[in-house]
Amino acid sequence: MKNSVFSKKWTVGLIIFLIILGFLIINNLDKTIDNLKLGLTTKTALAIDDTKKAPFGPETFIKVAENEKPSVVNISTTQIIKRQSQREFGFRGPFREDDPFREFFEKFFGDIPQGDIKRRSLGSGFIISKDGLILTNNHVVQRATEIKVTLHDEREFDAEVIGTDPKTDLSLIKIKAKVDLPVAKLGNSDTLRVGEWVMAIGNPFGLSETVTVGVVSAKGRIIGAGPYDNFIQTDASINPGNSGGPLLNVRGEVVGINSAIYSGGQGIGFAIPINIATDILDDLKTKGKVVRGWLGVLIQKITPDLAKSFDLSESEGALVSDVVANGPADKAGIKRGDVIIEYEGKKIKSMEMLPRVVAVTKPGTRVNITVLRNGTKKKFKVTIEQLKETRAEISQDIEKTLGMSVQEITPEIAKYFDLEDQKGVIVSNTEKDSLAWESGLRQGDIIKEINRQKVSNIADYRRLMKSIKEKSTILFLVKRGENTIFIAVKTG
Repeated sequence: MKNSVFSKKWTVGLIIFLIILGFLIINNLDKTIDNLKLGLTTKTALAIDDTKKAPFGPETFIKVAENEKPSVVNISTTQIIKRQSQREFGFRGPFREDDPFREFFEKFFGDIPQGDIKRRSLGSGFIISKDGLILTNNHVVQRATEIKVTLHDEREFDAEVIGTDPKTDLSLIKIKAKVDLPVAKLGNSDTLRVGEWVMAIGNPFGLSETVTVGVVSAKGRIIGAGPYDNFIQTDASINPGNSGGPLLNVRGEVVGINSAIYSGGQGIGFAIPINIATDILDDLKTKGKVVRGWLGVLIQKITPDLAKSFDLSESEGALVSDVVANGPADKAGIKRGDVIIEYEGKKIKSMEMLPRVVAVTKPGTRVNITVLRNGTKKKFKVTIEQLKETRAEISQDIEKTLGMSVQEITPEIAKYFDLEDQKGVIVSNTEKDSLAWESGLRQGDIIKEINRQKVSNIADYRRLMKSIKEKSTILFLVKRGENTIFIAVKTG
């Protein structure tokens, strides 16, 4: 009898428990469905709830734009450029000596007047301190003889350059305002995820602030802009004049600095991660330049074939192709053929990662480096030294002198332009009236050779540009549409 009563009570309790459990499941399912209707995963919805912000939607972008536009500025610069004629570079166009159109071509392109000219350009920037410090791209203010900054309320100020870093294409300028200025909130670009919504604010085409919205298409893009490439790729429209403006997340935090566009491929834009800027801000403020660490190795990417040759289980790490004599790595015992897999406990997942982590290391710091040598892990203690000017820096100066920039042919670019052959690098920009422009190089040209040597990728391009001497002539073989032509550019 007692067992029967107990059994009934247990059954009733179990039924009540199942009813409560079912209610909880259904309730959570409804919430999940609601989140999916908003286009959000449960994880993203919880992340937004954790920030205690308003639910994600059109109002989010409106509020970010309203709150952050006052910290964005327009930058206009004036530069003095010595203009040279086509004939000075020996450029004769894509015609044979006996071609009847050759004379017409030379008349049309060769009779450009010489002499100094003024060139004006526009860009953007954003205020990072109440007393008027502004972060922007280096190429926006480089070689400028005059810099004007216009605020959101249309007040105009003269600006001075506080610090520049061509390697990351960043500059710090300052204006003197009598009152506190609105400041942009700096975020953390390391936590940015592919697919996350972002907003670009700038002054394209000389217009007042405009806002564009898109998502992060990719991270860690290498486009050939410098030795520390690590770009955020976005489909938020970035147009001429947006350079130097902020890329913001939905919380209104700056996660990137709009830097590069590919004008022929709408929808492809690149931004410098904000963490790269915050790492060097102190040096820009106090020294006017960036002091970087130096390991003293030449490295290369580990391809699947190289991984197999070196008996590696994966293609991660940086393969040491050479060691600078008497440099930090050489003194510590690192040798050619070693694969650097860890730096101060941080796993080196790719070749491009190593220069970045070394660069932000203060010279004089003793660091722990782990390498794979013949399949065996070895640990070294290396004292990092200060990076001094190298041929790489000189080659970048030459590129700046030429007035052009190039980038890797990404899958997106190849698809957009229907390129079957992805070997070479694509000219992403040529400044009007620059040496590259005057010689005939144009956006969209694909560089196949430099001085008769093949260019298959951005690594080849950098290597060959390092060998260029100042005040010399560079012979480019470029593909333009279905044709290939030689273009000679004089560096000085």
